[in-house]
Amino acid sequence: MTDNKDRPIAGPDGAVLQVERRDFTQLVPTDRPRAQGMRGFDDCYTDIVDYIIRCTHRIWDERDVGLIYTHYTHNCVAYTTLGTMYDRETHIRDTIQRLVEFPDRRGMAIQVVWNGDDRAGFYTSHMTHGQGRHTEYGAMGRPTGRTFITRTVADCMILENRIYKEWIVRDNMGPLIQLGIDPHAHALDLATRKFERGEPVLDISENRRLLGQYPPEEEADVSIANNEEEAELLRRLHRIYNRRLFGTIQEIYAPTCQWHGPLMRELYGIPAVLQQTMRLVALMPDCAFVPQHICSVESEEGGRKHAVRWVMDGSHLGYGPLGPPTGHKLFVMGATHFHIVDGKIVDEWVVYDELSMLVQIKLADLHRAAPSDGYAASR
Repeated sequence: MTDNKDRPIAGPDGAVLQVERRDFTQLVPTDRPRAQGMRGFDDCYTDIVDYIIRCTHRIWDERDVGLIYTHYTHNCVAYTTLGTMYDRETHIRDTIQRLVEFPDRRGMAIQVVWNGDDRAGFYTSHMTHGQGRHTEYGAMGRPTGRTFITRTVADCMILENRIYKEWIVRDNMGPLIQLGIDPHAHALDLATRKFERGEPVLDISENRRLLGQYPPEEEADVSIANNEEEAELLRRLHRIYNRRLFGTIQEIYAPTCQWHGPLMRELYGIPAVLQQTMRLVALMPDCAFVPQHICSVESEEGGRKHAVRWVMDGSHLGYGPLGPPTGHKLFVMGATHFHIVDGKIVDEWVVYDELSMLVQIKLADLHRAAPSDGYAASR
């Protein structure tokens, strides 16, 4: 074994599990010895991938929601695309409500990328496909009876059996459209509730992608990289998103690449990747792209799987599915998994939430239309 910053996956015997080629029963074994140090974890967990797959299934599919008490700290912060949960009880309440609204929902693991150990703590990036049918009243209103499928990435920081910080990037817009619910009306409803609670709009001046009249930085900040492959991926993303050198996509993607995006869009080839990448930037043409975490594992399928959690912020200055430009500030939290083989990206799974962006626009509209406060009126 090497150090934590670049730990290889040793092979099928005694190795940390990988998701892609295994049935669920192989991912939650009953007679498997531990494959890595799991100090402080429940005895049933044999490695960190087993942990994140098994405990998610126990909580969501077996309905043992109370396991959150032993698998999350009391003050666990969970950042989601539509808001932040600051304590364990809120997490439990949210889980129960989602399970009631979609009682036959299933979350199927697609892959888990991770790093760390049982001393410093683990970091996992867990991607799932969620599918089910909308049969009960809930946050999306009257049940439609329609089916849906969506993609989610949950990044967790874990120590001694407990998740103490989580980022949940869920594509909420996809199910909304599949269920036949008007996104603009639903976004306005969510924004109105936020407005009535006194939630402010995003208030930033500039994102510092450009310093004054200078061009973007030539070099990417690769300080979060754990090895040279991760550093090179961060450099490539910086060239594409911050320097706007979209031609880089032609150089780094395989001609046969597949792109898996929001709204469950499944596209093929470099031109599709180019269009979808530019589509997001075009909504916020002044945006900055900031990677916040990266990890990677060797893949049994060949090459290496990378997980990047990132944020973008800018102004709604472009046309697109969110409606005409409003000029409002926008913040996007996203997660992307890449499969890189021989230096080329052969698969990209990217998750961000267009509903969250639409809610931000509606909330800003409500604040703009509201009467001025006393200070502003007296000026």
